[in-house]
Amino acid sequence: MTKKITFTLLAVSITAVCFGQAKPSKTGSLPKNKPVELSNFDNSTKPTENFYQYVNGGWLKNNPIPASESRWGAFSEVQEYNYAVLKTLLQECAQQSATAAPGSSTQKIGTLYKLGMDSMKLEADGITPIMEDLKAIAAIKTKEEGVKLVYNMFRGVGAPFFNFYAFADAKNSTLVVPQIGQGGLGMPDRDYYFKDDPRTVNIRASYKEYITSSFEVAFGKSDRTALVADKIMEIETRLAKVSLTRVERRDNEKTYNKISFADLDTKMPLFGWKNFFQLIQAPAAEYFIMDNPAFFSEVNTLMRDMPIEDWKTYLEWNAIRNAQGYLNHAMVNESFKFYSQTMQGTKEMKPRWKRVLNTVDGNLGELLGQEYCNRTFTPETKERCLRMVTNIGQTFEKRITALDWMEESTKQKALQKLSTFIKKIGYPDKWKDFDKLTIKEDSYYANIKRASVFEFDYMVSKIGKPVDRTEWMMSPPTVNAYYNPSYNEIVFPAGILQPPFFNADADDAINYGGIGAVIGHEMTHGFDDEGRNFDAEGNLKNWWTTDDSAKFAAKTAMLVEQFNSFMVLDTVHVNGELTLGENIADLGGITISYDAFMQTQRGRPSPTLIDGFTPQQRFFIGWAQVWRNNIRDAAMAQRIMTDPHSPGVYRCNAPLMNFPPFYEAFGIKPGDKMFRKKKKEQKSGKRIFK
Repeated sequence: MTKKITFTLLAVSITAVCFGQAKPSKTGSLPKNKPVELSNFDNSTKPTENFYQYVNGGWLKNNPIPASESRWGAFSEVQEYNYAVLKTLLQECAQQSATAAPGSSTQKIGTLYKLGMDSMKLEADGITPIMEDLKAIAAIKTKEEGVKLVYNMFRGVGAPFFNFYAFADAKNSTLVVPQIGQGGLGMPDRDYYFKDDPRTVNIRASYKEYITSSFEVAFGKSDRTALVADKIMEIETRLAKVSLTRVERRDNEKTYNKISFADLDTKMPLFGWKNFFQLIQAPAAEYFIMDNPAFFSEVNTLMRDMPIEDWKTYLEWNAIRNAQGYLNHAMVNESFKFYSQTMQGTKEMKPRWKRVLNTVDGNLGELLGQEYCNRTFTPETKERCLRMVTNIGQTFEKRITALDWMEESTKQKALQKLSTFIKKIGYPDKWKDFDKLTIKEDSYYANIKRASVFEFDYMVSKIGKPVDRTEWMMSPPTVNAYYNPSYNEIVFPAGILQPPFFNADADDAINYGGIGAVIGHEMTHGFDDEGRNFDAEGNLKNWWTTDDSAKFAAKTAMLVEQFNSFMVLDTVHVNGELTLGENIADLGGITISYDAFMQTQRGRPSPTLIDGFTPQQRFFIGWAQVWRNNIRDAAMAQRIMTDPHSPGVYRCNAPLMNFPPFYEAFGIKPGDKMFRKKKKEQKSGKRIFK
């Protein structure tokens, strides 16, 4: 699950707006899945040696990664089901869009999907849809003109130099304030600009080739296009040098830097924040939050010292790179070759309908999500999930109360925070209003640009206003979940509440091992190494005693050491510091959910076996199933550098190695690979699970 900053609450009812008469949900529309498929097991592997392989080995062997994917696993299976539902929905909207009421959901969704699917029009248009942007950049004569163009680019498809957004003040979570963050890079992480291992060196060379070929598609070959890659690398490397690492960015105090509007204007005089706010018609703001002061000092110097021709080159690259996915095949292919083939090892491009579907979901997610939920998400599913959330929350409360290392004052504040969790399941209680967004028949890219402007304007309109805790950050079809520390909420979109995470036909053991552990995972994020720094109201505030903080740090340091010892891809290790929050949440999730399951009627000891397994064993099987995942080496390498989640095999096995009930369920003994030796007996650098 991702841990994201976002918004609040549960939904109550759903209607299909602008899709015609709402249809009742039918359980039969959901995929029928046997809770445990014995053919997915690898019986040549013992559960005591590699539990992940034991439960998933057959599935891993029989489910190779499709050519269009960089990885394939349980999340992918759920996504495929969602794709099938959404494809039907989008095709219906596309067929009806021409006669649908202008401005209706059907017209907007159908028109956008239809334009994205019209390959003949996309090829005929070529790069014409972005020529207006490129001509505007070419016309720049002064840096002041360049800055004004940057203003408009922030409202469009992509922002150069840095990121600007509006969100709750981390230390005053009731108020939306403007915030600025480091950015401006074309590669996924700052470290790609500096590491000197062969893999990274090759990626840098490929990135330069990607820049050159993209400029040639846009402008044709020339002496200038042969030189742009070096210039763009020079600019981005300067930005990368002052960018915080991903581990540093997990320090919420380090990235909370309050600066007055006037001081920011002084710090970045060329940018002209007052002029920017006037152009975007943003409400007045007293102050900003910036994540990295050193970065913005360098941005000011860079903008001041760069020759105007370098400005143009960098802005052209941002305009091209961010628009490529919405243009003709030549442009789409340039982006695919670098970001998918080189970076992740993907062999083929996704089918057009999937790419367009993702774009529609990304821009009109709550319009699309209304009908998706109407067709797939039953009231019975929601009620059952709510019961699990309540049960798991009560179990978490008991565990906090029983902690023998935490002082009473810290316990009471932890319990208060837990009791105020906002729980969202399925879909928003209040749907987003898209009335001000116009979708036209002109071009795919033009509509994406309008959608970006709409979203930007919607965001900045919140500045200075109270936080709206009913908003969601994920669309309902999303196969994911999140905890938001600023609003102290846990959110589970309808998209993930399907097998193998949640199966309406499964016994409690499987569901508690699956979605139950996901629920416990998100709850635990409220108390992980980042979440614990936010109080019950969502404010960044230290509410732990000094002794309790020290004890917590000592306990989590053992997790860092454990995950640092896991090696993947030759000499590449899991980054225990980067993944610490997710590793804490995984361990907490399975621990809390198991305790909650044991309180249910089916969790009690019973001689009755299902598929030859006890309820306790089935719980752990349910857990292992959700982490099954085949992944390409290139994708693994990128994720080790950029992803705060550990690889699936370690998300499955490592928490179990720290969990005595698992040892009891499967008879784990000293000498077994699933047995975790005491610290002094451990050896690092071993690839424990192959």
